[in-house]
Amino acid sequence: MDLFNRAAPAVDPEGRMSFMEHLGELRTRIVWSLVAVLVGLGAAFPFSEKIMIYLARPITKTGQTLKFLAVTEAFWAQMKIALITGLFVASPVILWQVWRFVEPGLHRYEKKYAVPFILVGSLLFLGGGAFALFVVTPYAIQFLLTYSKPGVLEASITIGNHIDFILKFTLAFGAVFELPLAITLLARMGVVNAKMLARNRKYAILGAFVAAAVLTPTPDIFNQTLMAGPLIILYEVGIISARIFGRRPSAPPPAASNGQPPDGGAVSSPPPATPADQPTVGS
Repeated sequence: MDLFNRAAPAVDPEGRMSFMEHLGELRTRIVWSLVAVLVGLGAAFPFSEKIMIYLARPITKTGQTLKFLAVTEAFWAQMKIALITGLFVASPVILWQVWRFVEPGLHRYEKKYAVPFILVGSLLFLGGGAFALFVVTPYAIQFLLTYSKPGVLEASITIGNHIDFILKFTLAFGAVFELPLAITLLARMGVVNAKMLARNRKYAILGAFVAAAVLTPTPDIFNQTLMAGPLIILYEVGIISARIFGRRPSAPPPAASNGQPPDGGAVSSPPPATPADQPTVGS
């Protein structure tokens, strides 16, 4: 197909692309990313049942069992698990497609950061998902189940609701863990710097709690804090990264020294003396 065999878009000597070329390139990168996710889904589906049993442990270890209210609910729960697992498996390919999309606008010396971008981005995304699975969701579920009152209020949790709850947490944490990488890229482009980020720290803390309120699937302050806390820490990591890898300010022009003007030009010599200015020797 022409879509997959299409060569990289031609760019002019200044690296510019037309609007339609940008759209064509974006389409190609999205299609390749979707293909990678589908391949990951196919690879993860045979293990989806075992993954589902593991994800159900925070509920089953309390003596409760998960239920499904529709005939297809358990099947679709496994499909969701395979899809999200495939997304995590395909994350290096997706990040590579993102890099290929922005690569035509980069300088030659900036293109050497492709491997660190893909490697660090993949590790951060996987680390965020692992943090959600092994740290956040077990405590969140344990806390939320304390609202159950024997004989008055009992939990009846379906497999669909439980899997949606965990997968939303996993995706949200995987996304927010990319914050240091995003800050580093903005610092390399000169959009932000470490001083600016440190000066606006209080607004970042407020934004972390707002983002946690939007991204977490529950409205309670406990789960929002579980996301806002790591987000604030990641912001501080981003400040350190911006200080180390950010673009350095251009050096000011050298000051005048040794009789040289600031523009580096030569010092003009006095005009030669005219005959009228020559000293005369008395007779």
